[in-house]
Amino acid sequence: MKIGVAGSVGLDHLMTYSGKFTDSLVAGSLEKVSLSFLVDSLDVRRGGCAANIAFGMGVLGLNPILIAAVGKDWPDYEAWLSRHGVITSHAHVSETLYTAHFMVTTDDDLNQIASFFPGAMSEARNIELGPIMEKTGRLDLLVISPDDPEAMLRHSETCRQQGIAFAADPSQQMARMSGDEIKLLIDGAAYLFMNEYELALAMQKTGWSDAEILGRVSVRVITLGSQGAKVESAQGDVVHVSVPKELSKTDPTGVGDSFRSGFIAGLAWGLSHERCAQIGALIATYVIETKGTQEYRFTSAQFVTRFAEAYGPEAAAEISIHLQ
Repeated sequence: MKIGVAGSVGLDHLMTYSGKFTDSLVAGSLEKVSLSFLVDSLDVRRGGCAANIAFGMGVLGLNPILIAAVGKDWPDYEAWLSRHGVITSHAHVSETLYTAHFMVTTDDDLNQIASFFPGAMSEARNIELGPIMEKTGRLDLLVISPDDPEAMLRHSETCRQQGIAFAADPSQQMARMSGDEIKLLIDGAAYLFMNEYELALAMQKTGWSDAEILGRVSVRVITLGSQGAKVESAQGDVVHVSVPKELSKTDPTGVGDSFRSGFIAGLAWGLSHERCAQIGALIATYVIETKGTQEYRFTSAQFVTRFAEAYGPEAAAEISIHLQ
């Protein structure tokens, strides 16, 4: 299965705050907020939604095609992704801008306050899928993760015109996109990825009901944090998947991206939606246990053992043949 992953590539600046953001919020005065938090640590790690998703797929043995705009500081990051199975040769490299930067502070309750500077990502609107597929062959699935909004809409329209299945993943760009843009992005998607809050925001911005959004896509995957994930279709099929017990709660950054990487890997292996979501949930658990979005490590045997502990030996046997 030939899978392209379009979206952001960036550097994550991860900070931790000892305390709770909510303790500094004053009820009745939220219309004017001016706060500064003294953080305890700062780590700079590789990130970006498309890079995180592609990395996770590469770790699981697939070779996704990265479709992204990157900066002139790209070579070291490219070497890293290439070593982990990602096809990077079709990235658009800016001649003047640096790779995007994501800055996030996490409190003791794992709440986060974040900012994102797009940098070279703003040139993603110049990427065309046609020339890429002339070199790689026709894509079986394109994952459209957070990116320059114009690029996201352009990719979804190209997929509809050419009959290419696509997975819409608006997540961090939901706040920036208008209701009409969100409609254009998700309409006709084979898969739609959102969390509970993003679904509520999509309903508010588009004016579509929950059922109307579900009816616009083939399959909708809603992540539910510690409650796992729900996979549903307009035909009424619903699958609920729990989350494996984490060894620690170190940093939630990149958990959603990693879930998507595991889910899509399961699709590439031809597994059921239940298994896809379970693989995604386990990858997400590895990520929350580590600082950084691409720092987790496991062997195939370790992954299968932990999968069996969470979902049973039969489920583990089903995925193990794909992890040899």
